[in-house]
Amino acid sequence: MRNPGTAAILSFIIPGVGQFYNGQWLWGLFWLIITPGFWLGTGGLLGWVCHLISAYVAYNYAKAHPVA
Repeated sequence: MRNPGTAAILSFIIPGVGQFYNGQWLWGLFWLIITPGFWLGTGGLLGWVCHLISAYVAYNYAKAHPVA
Protein backbone atom coordinates (compact mmCIF):
# COMPACT_ATOMS: atom_id res chain seq x y z
CA MET A 1 0.00 0.00 0.00
CA ARG A 2 1.31 3.42 -0.93
CA ASN A 3 1.46 6.10 1.72
CA PRO A 4 0.85 9.57 0.21
CA GLY A 5 2.81 11.27 3.00
CA THR A 6 5.85 9.09 2.40
CA ALA A 7 5.70 9.76 -1.34
CA ALA A 8 5.50 13.51 -0.75
CA ILE A 9 8.39 13.60 1.73
CA LEU A 10 10.61 11.46 -0.50
CA SER A 11 9.96 13.73 -3.48
CA PHE A 12 10.43 16.87 -1.43
CA ILE A 13 13.85 15.70 -0.23
CA ILE A 14 14.97 14.36 -3.63
CA PRO A 15 12.57 15.14 -6.48
CA GLY A 16 11.69 11.98 -8.35
CA VAL A 17 12.18 9.52 -5.50
CA GLY A 18 8.51 9.77 -4.51
CA GLN A 19 7.59 8.93 -8.08
CA PHE A 20 9.89 5.89 -7.93
CA TYR A 21 8.13 4.90 -4.69
CA ASN A 22 4.82 5.11 -6.56
CA GLY A 23 6.16 3.04 -9.47
CA GLN A 24 6.28 5.96 -11.90
CA TRP A 25 9.78 5.39 -13.24
CA LEU A 26 9.70 7.80 -16.19
CA TRP A 27 8.26 10.64 -14.10
CA GLY A 28 10.91 9.95 -11.48
CA LEU A 29 13.66 10.28 -14.07
CA PHE A 30 12.00 13.44 -15.39
CA TRP A 31 12.11 15.13 -11.96
CA LEU A 32 15.66 13.92 -11.28
CA ILE A 33 16.83 15.58 -14.50
CA ILE A 34 14.68 18.73 -14.52
CA THR A 35 15.19 19.84 -10.91
CA PRO A 36 19.00 20.23 -11.03
CA GLY A 37 18.55 22.04 -14.34
CA PHE A 38 16.24 24.55 -12.69
CA TRP A 39 18.56 24.95 -9.69
CA LEU A 40 21.55 25.64 -11.93
CA GLY A 41 19.75 27.45 -14.76
CA THR A 42 18.03 29.98 -12.52
CA GLY A 43 20.74 30.35 -9.90
CA GLY A 44 18.64 28.52 -7.32
CA LEU A 45 15.59 30.69 -7.83
CA LEU A 46 13.20 28.08 -9.25
CA GLY A 47 14.75 24.85 -7.96
CA TRP A 48 12.59 24.89 -4.86
CA VAL A 49 9.50 25.14 -7.08
CA CYS A 50 10.41 21.77 -8.64
CA HIS A 51 10.73 20.26 -5.17
CA LEU A 52 7.24 21.44 -4.24
CA ILE A 53 5.61 20.39 -7.51
CA SER A 54 7.28 16.98 -7.42
CA ALA A 55 6.11 16.39 -3.84
CA TYR A 56 2.57 17.52 -4.70
CA VAL A 57 2.36 15.26 -7.75
CA ALA A 58 3.75 12.25 -5.86
CA TYR A 59 1.27 12.83 -3.02
CA ASN A 60 -1.72 13.10 -5.34
CA TYR A 61 -0.77 10.00 -7.33
CA ALA A 62 -0.28 7.90 -4.19
CA LYS A 63 -3.61 9.16 -2.83
CA ALA A 64 -5.47 8.36 -6.05
CA HIS A 65 -3.78 4.95 -6.51
CA PRO A 66 -3.41 3.50 -2.98
CA VAL A 67 -2.77 -0.12 -3.97
CA ALA A 68 0.25 -1.06 -6.06
